[in-house]
Amino acid sequence: MKRKPIFTLIAIVIAIAIYSYDFYLNSKLEEGIVNEGQTVKESTNEYYLPTSTTHQIVHHQNYSLSYSEAHEQAEWVAYELKSSHLSSTNHKRPYFEIDENVKTGAAHWRNYKKSGYDKGHLCPAGDRRYTKAAHDETFLTSNISPQEHKFNAGVWNRLEQKVRYWAKKNDGIFVVTGGVLSGSMKAIGTENVSVPNQFYKVILDNTNGNIKLLAFLLDHKDSNLPLYKFVVSVDEVESLTGIDFFPELEDDIETKLEASSSYKNWSF
Repeated sequence: MKRKPIFTLIAIVIAIAIYSYDFYLNSKLEEGIVNEGQTVKESTNEYYLPTSTTHQIVHHQNYSLSYSEAHEQAEWVAYELKSSHLSSTNHKRPYFEIDENVKTGAAHWRNYKKSGYDKGHLCPAGDRRYTKAAHDETFLTSNISPQEHKFNAGVWNRLEQKVRYWAKKNDGIFVVTGGVLSGSMKAIGTENVSVPNQFYKVILDNTNGNIKLLAFLLDHKDSNLPLYKFVVSVDEVESLTGIDFFPELEDDIETKLEASSSYKNWSF
């Protein structure tokens, strides 16, 4: 019976030790959370990503996207395009593959067969020629949208080439592009892939810390008009899509730049 106080003392010591260890772990956890919140975002891709209305963002090695299951395509695809990314290398065109990273299931390429529409790249293969892996990654079905051939090979192609020009001239820009997935739209294939009536492209240039924005909104048809005729404010594209394009920008800068449809600081 005399051992009872000893067992009690041991139990108290163990209880204190467990409490102290739990307190230590919780403080480290809180410290980690605080430190994480204070970490400066160094990745351009992380900093400039738009919001997702679908809550399904997929990060690939060379671009990110927000997938819309309702329309079986990305509502936006975003990537950085540097001058070092530009290459004239012609890689062999691969077959399109289903994006296995889309948890709800990306559309099959067969939806496009005999539909009368091209498999229109959102992140162009021409922007990712610097390696074969980067080039081939653009041939995922999550990165395509139904496009009329004359549009895809015409005014849309002209805009893609102009984007490469700005990337080279400004040594790097950030590009967000997609179809406007709203209103009454046609659909193709057994999975009812929506055919957007309009496509947009939003470009951010941050040369020497001097941020400028430029947005394009094109009807889904070919046109011979000069590209500056399709310039709109970022606010207009946001209103049509419900997407907040650059939420990480300081509010006053974001408000001012996104309301403007001026293109005077961009060379056409």
